[in-house]
Amino acid sequence: MLWQGRVYFVSDRDGTMNLWSMDENGKDLRQHTHHQGWDVASPDLSDGRIVYQLGADLRIFDVAAGQDAPVAIRLISDFDQMRETWVKKPVDFLTAARLSPDGNRIVLTARGQVFVAPVKAGRMVEVTRKEGVRYREGRFLPDGKSVIALSDETGEVEFWKFPANGVGKPEQLTSDAKVLRWEGEPSPDGRWLAHHDKNQQLWLLDLKTRKQKRIAVSTAAFGQFQDLAWSPDSRWLAWAVPEPNSFTRIYLYQVETGKTVPVTSNRFNSASPAWSRDGKWLYFLSDRSLNTLVRSVWGPRQPDPYLTATTGIFGIALKKDARSPFQPPDELHPAKPKDKEEDEAPADTPGKDEKGKKKSKEKVKDEDKDQDKQKKPPKVAIDLDGLSSRLYEVPVPPGNYDSLQASEDHLFWVSAQPGLQEDMQELEAVPFDWEKTEPQTVLAGIADYDLSADGKKLMLRKTDDFYVLDAGDATAGGDALSEKELEKARVDLSKWTFAFDPREQWQQMFREAWRLERDYFYDPKMHGVDWPGMLEKYRPLSLRVTSRGELDDLLGQMVSELSALHTFVRSEPRKGGEDIDIASLGAELARDEAAGGWRVTHVYRSDPDLPADAGPLRAPGVDVEDGDVIEAINGAPTLSTQDLGSLLRNQADKQVLLRVKDAKTHKSRDVVVKPVSPKDAADLRYGDWEHARRLAVEEKGKGEIGYVHLRAMGGQDYTSWARDFYPVFDRPGLIIDVRNNRGGNIESWILAKLLRKAWFWWQPRTGEPYSNMPYAFRGHLVVLINEGTASDGEVFAEGIRRLKLGPVIGSRSWGGEIWLSSSNVLVDKGIATAAEFGVYGPEGIWLIEGHGVDPDIAVENAPHATFEGKDAQLDAAIKYLQEKIKAEPVPVPKAPAYPNKSLIYPKKGEAPQVP
Repeated sequence: MLWQGRVYFVSDRDGTMNLWSMDENGKDLRQHTHHQGWDVASPDLSDGRIVYQLGADLRIFDVAAGQDAPVAIRLISDFDQMRETWVKKPVDFLTAARLSPDGNRIVLTARGQVFVAPVKAGRMVEVTRKEGVRYREGRFLPDGKSVIALSDETGEVEFWKFPANGVGKPEQLTSDAKVLRWEGEPSPDGRWLAHHDKNQQLWLLDLKTRKQKRIAVSTAAFGQFQDLAWSPDSRWLAWAVPEPNSFTRIYLYQVETGKTVPVTSNRFNSASPAWSRDGKWLYFLSDRSLNTLVRSVWGPRQPDPYLTATTGIFGIALKKDARSPFQPPDELHPAKPKDKEEDEAPADTPGKDEKGKKKSKEKVKDEDKDQDKQKKPPKVAIDLDGLSSRLYEVPVPPGNYDSLQASEDHLFWVSAQPGLQEDMQELEAVPFDWEKTEPQTVLAGIADYDLSADGKKLMLRKTDDFYVLDAGDATAGGDALSEKELEKARVDLSKWTFAFDPREQWQQMFREAWRLERDYFYDPKMHGVDWPGMLEKYRPLSLRVTSRGELDDLLGQMVSELSALHTFVRSEPRKGGEDIDIASLGAELARDEAAGGWRVTHVYRSDPDLPADAGPLRAPGVDVEDGDVIEAINGAPTLSTQDLGSLLRNQADKQVLLRVKDAKTHKSRDVVVKPVSPKDAADLRYGDWEHARRLAVEEKGKGEIGYVHLRAMGGQDYTSWARDFYPVFDRPGLIIDVRNNRGGNIESWILAKLLRKAWFWWQPRTGEPYSNMPYAFRGHLVVLINEGTASDGEVFAEGIRRLKLGPVIGSRSWGGEIWLSSSNVLVDKGIATAAEFGVYGPEGIWLIEGHGVDPDIAVENAPHATFEGKDAQLDAAIKYLQEKIKAEPVPVPKAPAYPNKSLIYPKKGEAPQVP
């Protein structure tokens, strides 16, 4: 901020962000404010006064007087955003849904509250009611009378038990949490609760004594426990967990002895253990079908091996004498006779009484329930000796499978194609029958499913709808469920709504954001910051929060105390007035009264080989060029408005009639175009910049230097790499431009391509020789970075340097290199991210974070020169490569002379001659 010959700015050179100034020459440094604890933020200067934020207050510094004072603000408002808010569509905030043991109810967790919904007629039960508390992962206990859930009422995440009918007081089950806990899995007899936590520890809670013990710890890099599954008799617990070599392995734990045994090896990923109902088999999923779709290294753009449909279904025989239901009969094991249906049921069947009279459906169901209650689960006996060797493969084709479960007579699982969205999954099933091993699609497009504890009921979720039906009915006939069948099974949630107090919820989110930051941050010591002290420091400000935006501001200030990047704050946008986009013509325009309209000063250009990327004025048949004048839009004269956007409101992707005057002929013509949205317009502008860089490299590099720009390092950005690198891989020079790269995670893919070396050549009968490894770049490489190069873009640049692939040119990068998962989500789907995975080098120092990547050759792009279209960094890269190519050319080695392998026969009496 410039005022009367001095530059005013904020700096933390005294430990806190304060207001400072210096003269225009960078001298005469002065400090104007001396705040401690709270940073000066968002300063703005007007007429010699600087207003800024300090904590939750505004203050003004008067430059002339040298005085600083708070601004007394009193707003008269009804604070609509603080009123009780109704969630009219709770399914939008759904985080968990589980079926009751008898399949007649569903427990739903949405926006931090737990509800029990009847499958058919009945009352929607609000299980949790306390404001300012977040509840997670509600699920039934086996008796069906109680629901357990995680609650942060105490300040830590503990397990609580609630009456499933909403009547009665909740009970706290645990009180020893020190880190975030995740969902628990109750044993079928209701005695035990297995659960795990963020510190990769697996716990067993005795629900009778309320005592618990740690039964396993994972030391793998991403070693969270998963897929907890109890045996039918509650004596064994199965789980899956990644090993240090990253492959997921299944283990068994015996409750009585405390013994843990591995079930699978660590050579393949194995997960999703599912016990058979008779306790004789443990089924699971495992990635053992390793067949690549790509069979050769030959092909355009360097085809790589690609593994898909890798997952098969397997079963472990728990007893040595067990025989798989999928094994066909033989002479030693003849087929069992099929049950014959009786034309008339005998008098002692469940459907008739002693006199042979038919019973009512309700009476039959009640008797079935009584029988189920009396039926004891089978005792599971396991021959541990040789357990892993008793492995059988279920004879279904391998696929992309997940979430295996077993009913009395079927296996169920989710099947999906790689890269497709969740709602593109299919629920598949196969019966325990060696004659019927063709997987059956039960329902396509599911988001989730669950089996009741007895395996008789099936819950399906598709988009926003839930369905519950008999598991046997779902698989009867072998066909997918029809719309009629689904409609009959639909659970009516149309009247499900609930309310919350925003002020109470903001307080909960403030506390939880602090706690999640503590539990997710990569350094348990929080960079030396007194983190409990930060909670107390910011608590008074949290009480002054009056909107969700203010909460974001507060959370941003709090997490910034850790001095780590990759700490972002975001929330769902608050619904306001109707948002009308101003469409764009994909060009820069200037009002020109003399010309009678708005003159096109620059049309955004794109790669001519990609017509789909062309802007509205570059579409075939439109051909509007720089200098042309737009006289009218949809018949309205463009000079009738001072803002051309007023004529393009809500016109994105619609046909718009333009009256255009040609700059050369001065003749007017009509063209129809489709303007684009503001987001697409920004993309066009970026593409124009990128295309201009490529043309400049082609021209100045005289065809010897290739150019690749990567906007980010996401999966979609590999498209840019594959499109732009391979056509120029054989050039003597290459510029990879990662300036303003937003980061991602694919840098290792690209570095692997650049590490390939050509170490021999093939020489065909005709044509030029070609190298092995295919597409290995042999020339000289330069990478461009700037202050906008972030995250994985920085890793790429540092990797280029450390792997000695070439120099880095430009300016120092952003400096954020503690990676994150963005999984510490708050109750309203907002987040204050945590930096979770620090990056260090083999020499034992932290890399990049807080400093960035220093270029080998520092070149700044001055703002004014950049505005004029100059690019000193790109020019420096071109110059460097041209000099390097001249000094160290990289020609393809010439093939040697073809060998002469003919045998010259000697004349009589002479020795043989060999050429």
